[in-house]
Amino acid sequence: MSESRKGPVGAMQAAIRGWVLGVFPRGQSGIEYETPVGDAGLFGPDTVTWRVHADFPGMLAGGMCALLLQALHPRALAGVWDHSDFRTDLVGRLRRTTAFVAGTTYAGTEQAHQLITRVAAIHTRVRGTTADGVAYSADDPELLTWVHVSEAYAFLQGFRAYAGMPGPTGFDDRYYDESRRVAEALGAHDVPASSAAVAAYFERVRPELRFDARSREVLAVLRRVRLPVPGATLSREVFLGAGAALLPPWAETLLEVTPLQRARHRACARLLRATAPLFRAALPDGIAPRACRRVGVEPERLRHWDDVELGR
Repeated sequence: MSESRKGPVGAMQAAIRGWVLGVFPRGQSGIEYETPVGDAGLFGPDTVTWRVHADFPGMLAGGMCALLLQALHPRALAGVWDHSDFRTDLVGRLRRTTAFVAGTTYAGTEQAHQLITRVAAIHTRVRGTTADGVAYSADDPELLTWVHVSEAYAFLQGFRAYAGMPGPTGFDDRYYDESRRVAEALGAHDVPASSAAVAAYFERVRPELRFDARSREVLAVLRRVRLPVPGATLSREVFLGAGAALLPPWAETLLEVTPLQRARHRACARLLRATAPLFRAALPDGIAPRACRRVGVEPERLRHWDDVELGR
């Protein structure tokens, strides 16, 4: 069907689909989401995690928010600084992180455990010292907890802001309780399992955080990344701004966000919120729907809360 016959909404959905598949091409991760039939994996269709992680706009904006938060932890950042190709292949790093989150969420049990084992093995080789001479190791349970909590917080805030699907009382606690199983499988300890515990965790860790020269360099790389799609600059600005709008106030202060920047972030958030339904309509055959078919449920089930058990 021609673009003119699709109409403006259909044309926008087609453009969005092309954008998403351009940034995150299919088939590169080697993860199979349609087999084995009936295997719910580590979570399954009755979990909050499947619902939160199914929302592409919220997850991508949440991922940007997580990167901003993680740039504030000197030991966690040192591993990226010393052992990552983020300066030359940030898009590749984003794709690998996305594949890990998607695979551990939606793939079958064996594949999910294989992904965790592979990443855990990589972590054992990522070690060194910070610019201040403090030793770090990527398999340090404290750092694993930091990376997980910053991501889980950001993904949840992205879902709240952009999914257009208000959650029932307690869904946030259930999400934290569910999602920590991957962090614990990687070796994290004392992972917060509720919103209150996450807030208390951030309060405890904040004295360790700082916005230094390395943080500034990582953020500069993020702000100039070239996405391999048309409209790359605008796309980057919208998602990065929408992600920054999810930051807690204390992180905005540490990152020295100005009132003008905050206003821009809120404008990006409004734009993403308005276009988010088009993303969902453009991706009816995404990873979450494929996983739903594997376990014999309709993808639309992930837009409802009826079968989610929120009791702890």
